[in-house]
Amino acid sequence: MQKLCKYGTHRVIYPLGALPQAADKLDNNMVCQDNEILIDVKTLNIDSASFTQIKTAANSDVEDMKEMILSIVNQRGKMQNPVTGSGGMLLGTVKEVGKDIKKDVKAGDEIASLVSLSLTPLKINKIIAIHLEKDQVDIEGEAILFETGIFAKIPNDIPSHIALAALDVAGAPAQVKNLVKKDDTVMILGCAGKSGVLCAYQARKSAGPNGKVIGIIHHDTHRAELESLNVCDHIMIGDAKNPMEIYEKAMALTNGEGVDVTINVVNVPNTEMATILPTKPDGTVYFFSMATSFTKAALGAEGIAAEPLMIIGNGYTKNHAQITLDILRESKEMYELFQTRFGKEK
Repeated sequence: MQKLCKYGTHRVIYPLGALPQAADKLDNNMVCQDNEILIDVKTLNIDSASFTQIKTAANSDVEDMKEMILSIVNQRGKMQNPVTGSGGMLLGTVKEVGKDIKKDVKAGDEIASLVSLSLTPLKINKIIAIHLEKDQVDIEGEAILFETGIFAKIPNDIPSHIALAALDVAGAPAQVKNLVKKDDTVMILGCAGKSGVLCAYQARKSAGPNGKVIGIIHHDTHRAELESLNVCDHIMIGDAKNPMEIYEKAMALTNGEGVDVTINVVNVPNTEMATILPTKPDGTVYFFSMATSFTKAALGAEGIAAEPLMIIGNGYTKNHAQITLDILRESKEMYELFQTRFGKEK
């Protein structure tokens, strides 16, 4: 019998020796081992970069998207987009808990996974619906969490689909809390998306009344929603794939000084230099987008002789679930925005 591993390597089919996230294929036989949690899955919240890539490749045809998602899961035993390498997270109900699991969880608990679908054994029996504006996919299926896999119980005061949407990007506002200091000037690329608005809220809170928050959005579609949050000092239309456009606008707003912290939550490629250029030499760049090429970021910064601190957007930060859900509790406007975007259809 194969030895069980707390990191889930016993589920790796190939290449042997890889961890589940880096593996090409996982065993998605839904028999719960002693150190696993078996989940009845209701909804997949697909990573934004992955969902956008699938939607674009399928020309927004829902049936084609279903085929692509099923193909990925059937081939890999997990939902890991081969183009972006990213996954997402899930919402479901605990079906079985292995005897070696030492966590406060039991059958019947509704949970959201806080580890990526790119390392989570998954089986989809049926795709019920794809929600194009939410990056969410309702399914009938099952998944496995390993003993090191983290999750959040869905709270009683926040509906599950709203909590799922927020928890999907919980690492972003929590990391912003750690990075932004009082009186900082902060620029957020992709500010109108769900991670963008949460980051903007936390940046406003951390920078304080003398700080400045600059939101960059690609078009006017969500401007009114962003304005309703009262967290941005300036909202600018700009193309994050055009670094000089973003740089010139940022310099104009900061009297040529640049910004202290730049946060990239854009879900399309080739936005690295628009993030780095406007940042002060001793500033911080935070990439929370799975569309980011860290090769392009590193070599691009070298090419312009820039040395800001560049941080990869680790989806895990201590207490990130609590920090993010508390934003929804603190801000009536934020809660209403998430209700509008991610509440269940009537």
